[in-house]
Amino acid sequence: MTSAAPNATATGAVTSLLDHVRPLDAGAHVTGAAFAGDMAMLALGDGCVLLCDAAGERRVDVHPGGAVLAAVGAGDQFVTGGDDGRVVVTHVNGETRAISDEKGRWIDAVAASGGAIAWSCGKQVAARDAKGNVRRMEAPSSVRGIAFAPKGYRLGLAHYNGASLWFPNTDAAPEALFWKGSHLDASFSPDGRFFITSMQENMLHGWRLADKKDMRMSGYPAKPRSLSWSNDGLWMASSGADAAIIWPFEAKDGPMGKAPRECGVRPAKVTQVAFHPRALIIAIGYDDGAVMLVRLTDNSELMARMPAPGGPVTAMAWDAKGKRMVFGTADGAGGLLTLPV
Repeated sequence: MTSAAPNATATGAVTSLLDHVRPLDAGAHVTGAAFAGDMAMLALGDGCVLLCDAAGERRVDVHPGGAVLAAVGAGDQFVTGGDDGRVVVTHVNGETRAISDEKGRWIDAVAASGGAIAWSCGKQVAARDAKGNVRRMEAPSSVRGIAFAPKGYRLGLAHYNGASLWFPNTDAAPEALFWKGSHLDASFSPDGRFFITSMQENMLHGWRLADKKDMRMSGYPAKPRSLSWSNDGLWMASSGADAAIIWPFEAKDGPMGKAPRECGVRPAKVTQVAFHPRALIIAIGYDDGAVMLVRLTDNSELMARMPAPGGPVTAMAWDAKGKRMVFGTADGAGGLLTLPV
């Protein structure tokens, strides 16, 4: 993070990224963020998607009269699920296409990978492969989180009393992973060895998939609802404390018996974390609206947004090249950061 930018010292060390952020006026609660190609996209609580690029911003009414409840990037498209029961794909040119209508049932979670898209509404889960074929299953209870495995057509589903692993292209029954309590968000490690869920009890739970060994990651003062993996797969960052809590996953037992790192300590709770796609840099959003970037190799910190009244950071995403990062807040503010060369 060095530059000869205006907000740099005489030695070239960047002291702030504030001048490199373009403010965005989303106009509604930001519920999701992603890049589709070079287009930054924000999902909004008023049912719209905000498209942002060098030419400016435009709003697309994707779920008219409703709200976007879940969103995920999918190549050059943005997939959203709304309280209108529809799952909609928004292209970078603003064109939209509904791929499912669950007849008014709220879409609780969406996931996408390699052209495949999955979503849940209550206990019902649907998976649509790249050819458009849809398979459905019923989970033991309402599914709050969905994630695609990094390899193969496999889904991890977070629900009450554990999780399920489902291969939509087979007739085999889903594999059950048990742990008492309400499981919310879902994430596979990049190498596919671990499956992690956030929980209602201010903790994370995980399973080593080779033998279903349980892993408990506790001690959070708040719910760790945001999870992000480093580009090398050796670290997993989480929200839920006054710093980004970053667990080591290099060993065969993952983080068991190891203390996590804490990055970006501030007098505010971390609400969002997003690892850079190519470097050991993490973007951190806080409940006072601030945004900070931290480099893990030396713990250097750069502010990208100062604390601001109105609401916490609710969504963050990097582009594929790691040159830009978009974020949004609960009160409809946001920003598009372009890293100095």
